[in-house]
Amino acid sequence: MTTILVTGGAGFIGSNFVNYIYRNYVNYKITVLDALTYAGNPDNIPEEIKNSEKFQFWYGSVNNLALVDKLVAEADIVIHFAAESHVARSIFDNRLFYETDVLGTQSVANAILENSPKIERFIHISTSEVYGTALFEPMTEDHPLNPTTPYASAKAGADRLVYSYWKTYDIPMIILRPFNNYGPYQHLEKVIPRFITNAILKEPLTIHGDGKNLRDWVYVEDVCQAIDRAIHCDLGKVKGEVINIGTGRDIDVLTIAHMVLDKMNKPKSLISHIGDRPGQVKKHISSIKKANELLDWKAITKFEQGIERTIEWYQNNRKWWEKVLWMRYVPIVTKDGKVEMH
Repeated sequence: MTTILVTGGAGFIGSNFVNYIYRNYVNYKITVLDALTYAGNPDNIPEEIKNSEKFQFWYGSVNNLALVDKLVAEADIVIHFAAESHVARSIFDNRLFYETDVLGTQSVANAILENSPKIERFIHISTSEVYGTALFEPMTEDHPLNPTTPYASAKAGADRLVYSYWKTYDIPMIILRPFNNYGPYQHLEKVIPRFITNAILKEPLTIHGDGKNLRDWVYVEDVCQAIDRAIHCDLGKVKGEVINIGTGRDIDVLTIAHMVLDKMNKPKSLISHIGDRPGQVKKHISSIKKANELLDWKAITKFEQGIERTIEWYQNNRKWWEKVLWMRYVPIVTKDGKVEMH
């Protein structure tokens, strides 16, 4: 049986991927390594999977070198999700982001190197945030990296670290850069689940600035399918490549707030505005050409469909998200010294 090691497998995208692989590949063993920080939740993984002989969970950090070496040595494929991933929280507590995102990635990359050529492929999950605001449209993989927040710069460091290990050591790596994900099991610190749950609670939908910042929103199930393609396609086509995972369509945050309220039959008076977030990215839209050519993949979930599924999930899983209501916001000190909750 093939063994897949999933770092950060109890987080949002990681747990969705674990669920996806378990459903679709009966001959795969899944090992999850997760530190269970505030965003990692063991409840994201169904009991059926936890109780399966094909699944094992290790509670630990990607900076635990001995543990990472052990788990990588037992794996055939490594999918590296583990990262601190909230923009506003990186402004509030930035050192942790570099420790986890950069040094943690080095831990995994070193373990890959030590166990080469046993490792069939190493897929590093980066992010579109490494690009900063779009200088041209659509944003190709050759777009300059201009990270605008501590989170984005930490992820850019990890991204380039993995690339350098391929150039230096020829490890079998692929870097995927998903654009803005949304869907089930996403922490309430992120804008779409926060909008939905606030609407359920009849509380204000808080928007940074004028809400005209544009993002390319990709449904998490589609991202899981892209990773699936990266695992199973010809390695010769994708080794050493960086591939965007997006839809090629951008939608601004204010439009999403209106859409959520319309679909949930809530009043527009719930919309409120605060100051813009420091380091705000104004526009992201992905080129989809490379993903289509190398992975034979494109997003199949239209945003209107994905947001309806996401709304339904949060409506039906109130017990899951009520536990993390208190973590919806973090304090940000603005340039003029004002404290705002973002």
